[in-house]
Amino acid sequence: MLKVEEQTPVQFSSELLAKFDEVKSRYPEGKHKSALLPLLHLVQAEFLWVPTSAMDQVAEYLNIQPIEVYEVATFYTMYFLKPQGKYALEVCRTGPCCLVGAEKILDHLENKLGVKEGEVTADGLFSFRGVECLAACGFGPVLQISPEYTFYENLTTESVDKLIEDLKNK
Repeated sequence: MLKVEEQTPVQFSSELLAKFDEVKSRYPEGKHKSALLPLLHLVQAEFLWVPTSAMDQVAEYLNIQPIEVYEVATFYTMYFLKPQGKYALEVCRTGPCCLVGAEKILDHLENKLGVKEGEVTADGLFSFRGVECLAACGFGPVLQISPEYTFYENLTTESVDKLIEDLKNK
């Protein structure tokens, strides 16, 4: 995976464009805009986020206006609009999870990783953020790792430490 800085325009590889073609072929002529969400997922998988220059290229590819892509990318929180770590840790921060320690987990992540929420570790491996409900209220605190969306429940600081070590050794 390629990591880029915000000012750097991205270039789509022939492999990525081939994936675009395959996704676009699933939709009838005149309905290719329906491919927008899966194409943004492919961009994010490639670059670890969705830069503006990539959104512009997706708009051109789908023959739509750039604003149509921006509206979608900014509406859904699953798309990262700034660089993220290879492992973007997302901790539920709604009421039920906070009652059982989500805020403690967020504080622990900040101390363990040495970065604030939304920042990326120096090695590029990790970033973290609090998110809205992850639909596991009975198993909190919970965390998901983007972009694969693997899910971890009943977190403790010890289980978070083990998860971080396991990801580092992957």
